[in-house]
Amino acid sequence: MTSNEQTTLVRRYFELMSASDIAGIIALFEADALIVSPFLGKMSAGDFFNKLGNASTASMLTVFDILLGENGDSAAAHFEYDWTLASGEQIVFQGIDYFKFSPAGRFSSMSIFYDTHPVREDVGDKYANA
Repeated sequence: MTSNEQTTLVRRYFELMSASDIAGIIALFEADALIVSPFLGKMSAGDFFNKLGNASTASMLTVFDILLGENGDSAAAHFEYDWTLASGEQIVFQGIDYFKFSPAGRFSSMSIFYDTHPVREDVGDKYANA
């Protein structure tokens, strides 16, 4: 993939997240892709995004920067997540998603990084019932 294609794919991910298009998001990932989440641990992309969709009513993500890896197979995006939970509660936090690209031009994995302490204090485990 070219660097422009990588940047476009990462931006597309955030567009689909803001649109709450779970099927579209999952389609960006390889079938065996894994997500590593501070809240949920390691799980398949399909399971993770379906769980996220069930726990959410709306999402607005603002991307500040996309940084491409020096080996050509990764990218990191710094973003702000304005998240409305299924309960109606809203939280806003900043984080970084780290993507690995597959040779086929999709994501092979994603790791999520953010400070979980303030989020857990505010909302607890909102995935428990999702």
